[in-house]
Amino acid sequence: MNRSTFFARAFLAAGVLLPLVTTTMQAQTPTLRVSAAASLADALKEIHGLYEKKTGGRIELNLGASSQLARQIEEGAPSDVFISADLAKMEGLEKKGLVNVATKENQLSNALVVVVPSDSKLEIAGGKTLAEAGVAKVAFADPKAVPAGIYGKEWLTKMNLWDKVEPKVIATENVRAALAAVESGNVDAGIVYKTDAAISKKVKIAFEVPASEGPVITYPMAALKSSSHAEAAKQYLDFLDTPEAKAVFEKFGFVVLPEVP
Repeated sequence: MNRSTFFARAFLAAGVLLPLVTTTMQAQTPTLRVSAAASLADALKEIHGLYEKKTGGRIELNLGASSQLARQIEEGAPSDVFISADLAKMEGLEKKGLVNVATKENQLSNALVVVVPSDSKLEIAGGKTLAEAGVAKVAFADPKAVPAGIYGKEWLTKMNLWDKVEPKVIATENVRAALAAVESGNVDAGIVYKTDAAISKKVKIAFEVPASEGPVITYPMAALKSSSHAEAAKQYLDFLDTPEAKAVFEKFGFVVLPEVP
C-alpha cells in the first residue's frame, strides 16, 4: 500500500469515527427543557451559560407566566424542570402527581415594587397613591392567574385599596409584559418584582412594598416525573444550588433562601 492510499483510508476512517464520537457525547449530555417564570429570564440565561460550559449539557429555556407553564405541563408538554414564581402552581402539579417531590426546593425570594417611567415626575407614597386621581392606569400581571399579579392584588387587598385600584388595572400576560407597558409610557405606573425593575433603564422604582405589608414571595423548583432525563434534571437543580449559581441570582436581586436541613 502506498503512502497516499494509506492516508486516504485513514482519513475516511476518521470521517466515519467522528460522527460516532459526537453522537455518543450528545447522548451523554441530553438537552434539558426548563420551564421557568418569566422573572427569572436574565438570571437563568447567565447561569445556563455557566452550566453548559462546566457540564457540556444543553438547556432549552421555556419562559412564561407560572400559571401558563403549569397548564402546559398538565396538558403533557415536554419539560424536565419547573421553576415557579409561587408555591400554589407547584403544589397544584404536585397534587396531580406530576412533580418529583424528592427534588423540590424553595430556593429564592423576591419583593414587589411600584415602578414608573424613568422620566416620570409621579411620586408614589405607597398603595394609596395608586388609588388617587393622579394615577389613571396601572400595569399589572393578570391578578387572576399570574403570581406577580396575585401578589400585587394580595398587597392592595391587605391595604384595603384593591377596590379603588382594580378599575385602573391594565392586565398583562406576565410580569415582563407589565414592565414593558411602563417602559413604553402607556401607563402611569406598574407593579412588578424588584428584580424586573433592576434590569430596566427605562423605569425607576418609586416605591418598594415593605415586607410587613407585602406577601411572602417564594420560588419553588423541582424536576418533573415526566422527564426522560431524571438524573440530568437532578444534577441541574444541584447546580442551581452551587455558590456560583447563587451569586448570579443575588446579582440580579433575588434573595437566596437558607437551606432547610
